[in-house]
Amino acid sequence: MNKNLVQRDVFPSILSTLSEKEITVIIGPRQTGKTTILSQLKEHMIEKQNIPAQKIKIFNLDLMTDLALFSSQTDFLKYLEDELKIHKNLYLFIDEAQRLENPGLFLKGIYDQTLPVKFVVTGSSSLEMKSKFSESLAGRKRIFRVYPFSFFEFLKHKDPTLFKILSTSDKISSYHHNHILSYLYNFIIFGGYPRIVLEENKEQKIKLLEEIYSSYIERDIIGFMRIKNPFAFNRLVTLLAGQIGQMANFHEICTTIKMNYRTLENYLSILENTFILSLVRPYATNLRKELTKMPKVYYVDTGFRNFALKDFTNFENHRDRGSLLENFCYSEFSKRWNGAIYFWRTKEKAEVDFVLKDYYGNIIPLEIKAQEMSKPSITRGLQSFIKTYPVKKAYVINLALKEKIMLNSTQIEFIRPYEILSIT
Repeated sequence: MNKNLVQRDVFPSILSTLSEKEITVIIGPRQTGKTTILSQLKEHMIEKQNIPAQKIKIFNLDLMTDLALFSSQTDFLKYLEDELKIHKNLYLFIDEAQRLENPGLFLKGIYDQTLPVKFVVTGSSSLEMKSKFSESLAGRKRIFRVYPFSFFEFLKHKDPTLFKILSTSDKISSYHHNHILSYLYNFIIFGGYPRIVLEENKEQKIKLLEEIYSSYIERDIIGFMRIKNPFAFNRLVTLLAGQIGQMANFHEICTTIKMNYRTLENYLSILENTFILSLVRPYATNLRKELTKMPKVYYVDTGFRNFALKDFTNFENHRDRGSLLENFCYSEFSKRWNGAIYFWRTKEKAEVDFVLKDYYGNIIPLEIKAQEMSKPSITRGLQSFIKTYPVKKAYVINLALKEKIMLNSTQIEFIRPYEILSIT
């Protein structure tokens, strides 16, 4: 495999589906490496599995010439029949499959022919993919999500030796700790889009972020989603970027932007389903005491968020460092945690930043502190949560302290942000 290309953590899981008959579906934001993954799959199949290159076809439906082949299902079936006369089986990779008018029905019709063809398709909008794929391909697909780089993928590319030390050592030296933090701070400011990670020059990073941001707003949103008021939409993106980690008052936002509530709901749905931001809901079992309506806002990529505000101040001096660290942690959790993510706050304003809940109902509270803690300190909010919901474990993520203490029957572990793999 090309050593200049970073192998994503999800790659082995995607690779393992090539022997399965179901259609492999890869979704995620634009420019996060879905096309690169297709190229890496092809390269791996040729070099490691000895599959002839002629059996692997890649089509990019952003190209009109490739899209034209899929204009007729009948013609495309004839194309496959002709190819299968030469090859016993085929691997068909379709990039940006949402460009098809009805990709779900199109692929279902071919899939149900039980031809010896393995499909791998990608898409940049889960909104379009859900509407065009879900019903037609029920029981016929495996879905994978590809996001901007996680910090661990970033570090693996930037400093493989340091990544290996972090991955294999329970305790690391203060020298390595500080070195990792410098990478972490850079990652939080510029984010994990692959082109940004691969670029070393700060000014070029900002230019590339501008290109990604403009392409998203002008092409994906205004063009394909048919936004009637792009100015208001852009203002919403900027406004929410300034509110990460805060509870979003939708009625207040409507007043500020002069937008009706239904339009705001539509725009928020688009932002979530095109992988720009996430709305985190409150964790509540006692509806009378806990806040259950307003969600918190987090961006999928902090670099994208910082470009929306045109603010690339160094993390150490950043006025939003606490919110940015919290957003970083959410982003890392969302890429790895198999379960739900909430926050917790009572009417008395006792609060916990995140509550992770797995599929078995187990919960883990987490506090995020952009501080170099020297000794354990437990907030009133975390103490209140543990009193209300006795849990086995809780975490306080901070910039320096690594220690474990007990509070009643709960173990509270103080860890650094780059150690959150121990949670997820």
